[in-house]
Amino acid sequence: MSAQGRARPPVYSPKPAGSEDAVYDACGVCGIYAPGENVARPTYFALYALQHRGQESAGIAVSDGADLRCHKQMGLLSQIFTEQILADLPGYLSVGHTRYSTTGSSVVYNAQPLLAESSLGTFALAHNGNLVNTEALRAFLPGEVAGRAESDSDVMAQLLAGLDHGNMEQRIAEIMQRCIGAFSIVLATERQLFGFRDPWGVRPLCVGRYGEGWMLASESCALNTVGAEFVREVSPGEIIIIDEHGMRSRRIETGRQPAHCIFEYIYFSRPDTVYAGQELYLARYRMGRAIAREQPVEADVVIGVPDSATAAAIGYADESGLPYIEGLMKNRYIGRTFISPDQSLRAQGVKLKFNPLVANLRGKRVVLVDDSIVRGTTTRQLVAMLRKAGAREVHVRLTCPPMRHPCFLGVDTATYEQLIAANFSVPEICKAIDADSLGYLSEEGLVAATGRPRGEFCMGCFTGRYPEGIHEQLAGKVREPQAITS
Repeated sequence: MSAQGRARPPVYSPKPAGSEDAVYDACGVCGIYAPGENVARPTYFALYALQHRGQESAGIAVSDGADLRCHKQMGLLSQIFTEQILADLPGYLSVGHTRYSTTGSSVVYNAQPLLAESSLGTFALAHNGNLVNTEALRAFLPGEVAGRAESDSDVMAQLLAGLDHGNMEQRIAEIMQRCIGAFSIVLATERQLFGFRDPWGVRPLCVGRYGEGWMLASESCALNTVGAEFVREVSPGEIIIIDEHGMRSRRIETGRQPAHCIFEYIYFSRPDTVYAGQELYLARYRMGRAIAREQPVEADVVIGVPDSATAAAIGYADESGLPYIEGLMKNRYIGRTFISPDQSLRAQGVKLKFNPLVANLRGKRVVLVDDSIVRGTTTRQLVAMLRKAGAREVHVRLTCPPMRHPCFLGVDTATYEQLIAANFSVPEICKAIDADSLGYLSEEGLVAATGRPRGEFCMGCFTGRYPEGIHEQLAGKVREPQAITS
């Protein structure tokens, strides 16, 4: 239905218990190969650097060359691992994972790394991404195995386990050509470490030197945390093989065009992570400058929603000439506990996460810079908080275009029914969040800020057009663009 002719904008209630108005990436993965060292501890700290990519469960599998041991559990790393548990994971080869579920229920059975038995021995698999042809892949599995494989990651692991020909490198190459969707995977056997990335390169993966050994990780910040040296990104369709002979690679040619997730630039990855030779902080800073040029407004101060929009807010301030100030203080310990707020506390929403700095806001016309609006709940609460703190006007600026379509490639955004921009115009959204004005960054401004060509990105959550070869698998799931006025 067109947005034209509606009598009033939407009113949104908070999401169900335990959820937030935000976008969540599926996982973070890492692996270390370092003969002569015990790698459980550096793997733990590397996962700490990737904790932002998933907070539901975590796990580490370690091999000493003969036995592959694994410990995984629901919760955050600090709640899962102890000194004794790490000591009970001896070995020089590891795989680590921190998870936010997008397929498969949030239970310990689906926590990763997944361990599987094959004719080659035991292997551990850690997956970041989401397959879109999971049901078709089940047809290659025996009935009882297909029934037990709840997640797409488990289906992929069972496919690898079920092959009875070739070495592990050859089996991975075969499976890569069957799987459609996003997968950045780190896999360990008793004596080898593998990293492989889907032909579109949707989710990130990089490789670095760890002393005399090697390391794989979702983001370069994990390498830096444990003193590893960033070497390069793993290319789309590439397999990295690390063993006693060193590191080598193999490309699987599929003819697919790269389609990196642009939300890695906007929000998911840490700002100190390096993509295409630049830290993401710079890209986010440029997004802020771009939205200031595209959506200027008369105001007194600029604030950002910490921490994801801080760089963009500074960019907006520098471009507009307005002073950047701190307006919201973030409680960084919220969410680091198993104790969830009850409904009466949940109704207070972001008050548990942010507190306003009243002295900086009172009587001011405020530009509030954020990375995105998904359902609208959190933004409306933030605007209300700023007004209650004395802000005279609140102008919301976002460093991405309206999110009108879900992600099917490893990001938990929302359904069409829940996405506010899928159903309402920008003026209606502005009224729903009670802002004085609302401005989104254009697709052109967003891409320019990354420094990479438009053709290298998946922007399906904005456009409804997903990468070639994946879009066709989503028949019946993607809604045609509606006549929504800007």
